[in-house]
Amino acid sequence: MEQIKFYNSLSRQKEVFVPLEAGKVKMYACGITPSAEAHIGHLYQALIYDIMRSFLVKEGYKVTYARNYTDVDDKIIAKSNELHLPADVYAKEMIKKIDAEMHAYGIGEPDIWLYATKTIGDMIKFIQKLIDSKKAYVTKGGDVYFSVDSFKDYGKLSGRRTDEALDGVRIDNDEEKLSPLDFALWKSAKEGEPFWDSPWGKGRPGWHIECSVMNYVTFGDQIDIHGGGRDLLFPHHENEIAQSESLTGKPFAKYWIHNGLIRVNGQKMSKSLGNSLLMGELREKYDVEVVKMALLQNSYHTDINITDKLFTDTEKHLYEFYSVLKLAKAKFGDFAGKDQKVEEDFDSAMRDDLNTSKALSYLYNIFKTARERVEKGDKSVVATLNSVVKTYSLLGIFKEDAETFVANVEKKTAISIPNNVKELAEKRWQAKKERNFALADQLRKEIEELGYLVLDAKDGYKITK
Repeated sequence: MEQIKFYNSLSRQKEVFVPLEAGKVKMYACGITPSAEAHIGHLYQALIYDIMRSFLVKEGYKVTYARNYTDVDDKIIAKSNELHLPADVYAKEMIKKIDAEMHAYGIGEPDIWLYATKTIGDMIKFIQKLIDSKKAYVTKGGDVYFSVDSFKDYGKLSGRRTDEALDGVRIDNDEEKLSPLDFALWKSAKEGEPFWDSPWGKGRPGWHIECSVMNYVTFGDQIDIHGGGRDLLFPHHENEIAQSESLTGKPFAKYWIHNGLIRVNGQKMSKSLGNSLLMGELREKYDVEVVKMALLQNSYHTDINITDKLFTDTEKHLYEFYSVLKLAKAKFGDFAGKDQKVEEDFDSAMRDDLNTSKALSYLYNIFKTARERVEKGDKSVVATLNSVVKTYSLLGIFKEDAETFVANVEKKTAISIPNNVKELAEKRWQAKKERNFALADQLRKEIEELGYLVLDAKDGYKITK
């Protein structure tokens, strides 16, 4: 059997996946800061690591998958003050909304949910150990900073030297910092902010320490996989390594895996540009399977450019796939049996660094051939389609009723068909009844060149764009 390979950001190459403990996987992915509604970037990251977890389980591993909510943060505090709500109340309300959206998209629950505010005591103990070992220091104002100079391997994940790293971090104006690169482990309380008592005074944890500690109390010194968006690689994940490895003296994560970012019409998605695509708004326009399939058509390492056509084109393809499923079920009844090649090709693609793009590419030929087999009355096609539905459900598609999916898309995309297209479609239908399949294929291609699709149905055919 082929071995699973993942691209490891730490080594900058694909590596054969060998967990720290045979047969078991400790996996953590940075979650969401619930300061606003969840957007497509949040969905993409959650989808990728949910699929990764599911595939590892399919391959026989016992996976413990943890995700977190950073439920105390500058943005949360600012928004809660604006709404005149306590920060913890606002964070809980947003988490409830985000969870509901993830469930609506069929994103699986992690095995362990972690919350920053529930591990504050552990963070204080962790920070104190770093202070005791001279890896961190306390300022007169009650802030605690990690000393980057104390960790000789700083920059090994991002490849940045310490002088280059200055270009990628937000520099505090704290004159008590020993180095501009040193980052906050504990922030002294400001007026109007939530705070916790600590040996250094009232305050709250810095962002980077949260993930290190939540991992440490959940998994111990080391984990197998640490995932997150590529925007977190520096400084967040670089700082996590520095903190964790300074405390334990061991490599923190064996595999650092990063997904690409979302761009909208070529621009980086951001709130300031007003181009954030909210999960809830997308659900109002497209079926959730359309959105997920659209996001999985590229390598997860690359950025995704969301154009106006991405979802509509994906919808057309998925509609065509579901139309074949509907046609086959109407003709042959419930699916059964197994087509070994479908699963083998899928597994081979997924073992190669979770290559969902390659796995999805197989569907176009599978369904083209399947349609022809259905039309010829080849009942063995049900085994192929049964394997497709069962295998590709791991990606979150083909989980819906085919007839319902087709009907919903047709209702949404009802169009006016030009007479010349109707005439070609009628000629094609007549050719099929006369079993002149060569002419029928030629006419179908002419229809497609005009920008339309003709799809066979139980009682005739359907024309769509």
